[in-house]
Amino acid sequence: MSLNIPAIADKLTQLTRPHPIGKLQDIRTQLKKLRRRPGDKLFSTHTIFDNWAFHHGGRTELQFNIGYADGDNSDYLRYGVAFSFERSQTLPSIDVLVPKVKFFNDFMALNAGDFSDMRMWHYDENGRSEDRPPGPIPSALVREGVFVFMGNRQPPKRIDYESVLDDFDRLLPLYRYVESRGATSPVPLPKSGFNFRPRRSKKVTTAKATLPEKELDLDLRHNLLQDALYQRLAAKYGKDNVRTEQPSGVGTLIDIVVKIQDEYWFYEIKAALTPRACLREAIGQLLEYGFWPGAQEPARFIVVGESTLDKDGQEYLSRLRKRFSLPIEYEAIAI
Repeated sequence: MSLNIPAIADKLTQLTRPHPIGKLQDIRTQLKKLRRRPGDKLFSTHTIFDNWAFHHGGRTELQFNIGYADGDNSDYLRYGVAFSFERSQTLPSIDVLVPKVKFFNDFMALNAGDFSDMRMWHYDENGRSEDRPPGPIPSALVREGVFVFMGNRQPPKRIDYESVLDDFDRLLPLYRYVESRGATSPVPLPKSGFNFRPRRSKKVTTAKATLPEKELDLDLRHNLLQDALYQRLAAKYGKDNVRTEQPSGVGTLIDIVVKIQDEYWFYEIKAALTPRACLREAIGQLLEYGFWPGAQEPARFIVVGESTLDKDGQEYLSRLRKRFSLPIEYEAIAI
């Protein structure tokens, strides 16, 4: 069953009135200090195409977007937000979008956990990427011809229009922050609570990666380390007791969580070259995961890196444990 994108876009536009997303053109008018509101529709005839649609005025913005989720592979509907770095008559250069990616990344660094039910993927000259959890956009993807998407998907026979609009409503604070260039506060979204469910996220680890990319691309290297650590922990404690990309409940994602009876162990993975750099980058994040108001306090914090902890690092962690009663450790893993 093929999707009728124009009909879906029209139906969504008709149903926006009771939703916050229905005020998008008013929001755009205010943010951009326009003299008059550019219509009142979410999608318009200028932004609806056979295979996709984006919000009216969205070509130079973080756009609310619908379309085919998997290209020629399925008819599932995608819906969410996107950056389209494809040049066109209305976007002769991607320079206007590049600074907005920084604000997108800033917001997602705080609030990724509140979009944990969504997925990110991108299209480039190699086709569609694999799904990955929501998070900042790697700089390597900010180039002409790339399309970066974050959102959900639905089967064509059972489109729940209200769910689509509810997700658009949830994404409005992100849109506001990006398009106001940080003028609106990136306060965390409502706390969702810590809910452990065993799961292994499917992330890019080896797809068409050259040896230099595996060595130098920090995102790819992080994924490789995460996959190796997951396999080690699942073999030791059982798959039902391990989860990757666990929502912290306070708007962030924990790399790996292990559940041992009623206790939780939080693992933060870093691809830095030295244990000292790994500790420096990871400790602040772990403390936020465990002690931010509303968070689940773990029994153990574990920083994970590739290098073996040296004597100075051991002494440093020992002092943290003795002086602050902080249950923090370091673990090395090789790939």
